[in-house]
Amino acid sequence: MRRITKMLLAVTFFVLLLGSTAEADPKVRRLPVTEYVSKMKAGWIGQMAGVGWGGPTEWKKRGEIFPENQVPVWKPGLINQFEQDDIYVEMTFLRTLEVHGLDVSIRQAGIDFANSGYRLHCANNAGRMNLRRGIAPPDSSHPRFNKHADDIDYQIEADYSGLIAPGMPNLPIELGEKFGRLMNYGDAMYAGQFVGGMYAEAFFTDDMVKIVEAGLRCIPKESQYAEMVRDMLRWQEKNPDDWQKTWQWIEEKYHKNPKYQHGLCHLTKPGGKGGQKNIDAKLNGAYILMGLFYGKGDPDRTIVISIRCGQDSDCNPSNAGGILFTTMGFEKIPDRFKSALDPKGKFSHSPYDFPTLIEVSKKLVRQAVEKMGGKVETAGGREVFVIPVKKPKPSAVMKSYDPGPIANSKFTDEEMERIKAP
Repeated sequence: MRRITKMLLAVTFFVLLLGSTAEADPKVRRLPVTEYVSKMKAGWIGQMAGVGWGGPTEWKKRGEIFPENQVPVWKPGLINQFEQDDIYVEMTFLRTLEVHGLDVSIRQAGIDFANSGYRLHCANNAGRMNLRRGIAPPDSSHPRFNKHADDIDYQIEADYSGLIAPGMPNLPIELGEKFGRLMNYGDAMYAGQFVGGMYAEAFFTDDMVKIVEAGLRCIPKESQYAEMVRDMLRWQEKNPDDWQKTWQWIEEKYHKNPKYQHGLCHLTKPGGKGGQKNIDAKLNGAYILMGLFYGKGDPDRTIVISIRCGQDSDCNPSNAGGILFTTMGFEKIPDRFKSALDPKGKFSHSPYDFPTLIEVSKKLVRQAVEKMGGKVETAGGREVFVIPVKKPKPSAVMKSYDPGPIANSKFTDEEMERIKAP
């Protein structure tokens, strides 16, 4: 009898041990690889649709709502956006990751960006010029050297970071520290990490509040960008149907209030109706969320609302369209957004056409899953990504209007020899 009792106690202890071990294991999310590919393709299409539709409206309205009857009519051929900076800068980042891996150094990322040959503006241009002069990252984005540090640039080109990181928010944060710091500092870098975090979540839900909250967890809560996101969550809940009323609230706080428009760049000064262009990441980021919240899952409405908010009205609908389309998947995208896609069209100064872009993304996501502690399982004859659920670890707080010290980072002579600027 004692022997049986001891055996029962041993078995009970073993079962309890197994239970406690199972509870200690990290939770995981599962995503069939075919579903990932469908949603990732859709995300790229959504970006191209948004920037193509909004292109003719860019900067036409500043501090006022774009009239509905002046919004361009969508035409399927507009999907072929291979010469847009909203898209082609991402190809440089993807190429760096493809060649050098996800653990590439920020200095290598800077050299590759310095060697890019396409046309750039604002923070991108200032950052690239700094790199070409030998100012290495992260100083290439420091406000002492870059008066566009708060501009929209990394926000519009961070989509790639979430499209290769389904359910892995710490990867967009990490990539923001490498690629976002080439040209942006503080809020504008957080903007890209926020966008990447939203994409990472969009593979698992179409609830825009959950998607936005997931992005918010990727950035420092003390930042003004995070304050803007919290405002948008609160305003859309308070006013769920009248987007133009919410637009007015955004206008008063994030366009006209000098506390949130720091004047670092001549394009980010407070302004009113018909005023100066405002390329600040916070203001334009709010317009991304306007489309996502008030579009209510409709692709046309989502893109058009982001367009009608004005300012940089091709970039903002590109982000909004990409995130929404990711939730939908390629098969559910209306045919008018994909029927005219030119599979042979090459993205500017890039080796990638659309099919190659998809293959590169498929390659990088497998590396990302492994890097983040996940794996690929085969179940029922199909591959499934098994992705650990990990809490996002936001970057340190930085303020462009009260920056920290420079890093005194300069390229070596050997590194400068590798920069063959066009």
